This record gives sequence, structure tokens and C-alpha cells, in this order.
Amino acid sequence: MSREEAVRELRLAPREFELAVELGEVRTVPPARPGGRRRVPRSEVLRLRAEPGFPEALTSRLRLVGAGEGAAGLGVTAARFTRLARAGCVGPVRLTVNRYRRLVWLYRTIELEQFATRQPGLLHGALPRTVRELVAEGADWRPRWWRGRRVGQFLRQAEGPWSAAAVHGAVLSPEALEEAVPDPAERLLLSALRPPLVPGRSASPSLRAVAGAMFVARSPDEVRWHRLNLALELARARAAESGRPSAPVRTEEPLLHHRDQQPSLEVVDPPPGQPAPAGRDG
Repeated sequence: MSREEAVRELRLAPREFELAVELGEVRTVPPARPGGRRRVPRSEVLRLRAEPGFPEALTSRLRLVGAGEGAAGLGVTAARFTRLARAGCVGPVRLTVNRYRRLVWLYRTIELEQFATRQPGLLHGALPRTVRELVAEGADWRPRWWRGRRVGQFLRQAEGPWSAAAVHGAVLSPEALEEAVPDPAERLLLSALRPPLVPGRSASPSLRAVAGAMFVARSPDEVRWHRLNLALELARARAAESGRPSAPVRTEEPLLHHRDQQPSLEVVDPPPGQPAPAGRDG
């Protein structure tokens, strides 16, 4: 069925439906014809409507809060919440800009509740040394969390290896992309297939001006991860066009598509006398 029909059947506001698709709460399928919009299977709508507590159960999973409200829900100070987020213990799902042109991260309440259940020790008392050191070193995992979720969403929707390659290329800097894809014609194709990292309704000029740096992977390990996956997808795409079978997929490859469902970091202090693990930048 069309997206408009699904919105009515699921009793969601258009923005809620957009978020539900983004988070994988509502499954979509490719359009019936090229250039069309993705559709929602009727079976998906029936599944969601049959859930106990519909529609409140669905809308509660879509509730987002900022750092202040998220901190209040966890019973911690806003400063502690920010330190936990910067260390990668909790991750945002959206970003926006407030009227003061400051970047605002938004979090799923259901994920914050799950975090509180998993790691109640991080909510009270002194933070583990690993968290303190990460924050002191300037680490900030919030942009990487957000990029990972968007990449995961678009990979689920990718229609072929060229589209999947464009997803990974979307978070690389122009210099890194040119180095990874030296063929100008291939880069032009990837640019045409490039997905919008910011949802359409949120892509305001002010957001792009303030948050533009958040769209690009910076840390060496994240760049390597996307370049590796880009190379794998390009090899598949080129092989398909030439009629040759692509190279066999390596057994560890499924582990590469992990950022969209990345769990919170397990943060504990090392035993006395043992050095803390190396920090990670984001």
C-alpha cells in the first residue's frame, strides 16, 4: 500500500511514520516502478495493528527526547548524561538545530530505558575511569552513532550493489571517496545514488550549515570500515555488469554491517594495576 494509506492505517503523524521507517519499526519494500516511492506491505500494517496496545505501543517506541529530558528520565544530571553519550554509552537517533543554531541530539526513550536496565551502575556514583578518560581526550561518539544508524537504514533499503556502494560513499570525504573510487564516471553514478543522510523534512539550510561536519566519517577506523565495504560493493557491481561472478563473500563480512544496531558500550574499570584500554575518537 502507499505510504499515505499506511500512515492512516497505523494512526501515525507523517513525521512519526518517517521516523518509524528510519528506525526499522515499519518495513518498506521497493517501489512498483522505477522512480516511485517505497511502499509498505499490507502484511506489515496488519502485523503492527495486531500488536497488543496498538497504536500506543508503536508510538511509545518512536518517542524521542533531548539530552535534558533524557537525563531527567534516567535520574542523572545533564552533564553526566552528556559524558555518557560522548563516551558512546548511549547513542542518538536524530540531530536537529534549535533556534539558537545549536546542534541538538535526540535519543529514543526506549533505548535509554534499556540502557538504565543493563548498566544501572553508570547512573550513580563516580564514572568509570575509562569513561572519564575518553571524555577528557575529547572523544565524542554521538556523530558516529548517528551516521551508523543512517548507514544501516539505507543499506537495508539498498537496491543492488551500486546503491549499497553509494551509501558507504555518502559518509566519506570527497578526498577519501576520490581515492577509493578513482573512476570519475563511477563517482558520478555514486553521487546520483547518494542517499540523504538527513531526513527530507529535517534538511533545513541551518541544519546543514551547523551540522555539515557530522555527515563525514573522520576517525581512521571508521573511514577504513566504509572504504572496505565500498570496495566490496563496487566489486559486486562491476562483476554484475561484466557478467563475471563476483568474488566469494568473506565469512566475516556480515559483521561489517553493524552500526545501525550497535549496543551500548560495556564500561567497567580495569582491575588495579592494569592499564585502561586505549581511547577511541569519534
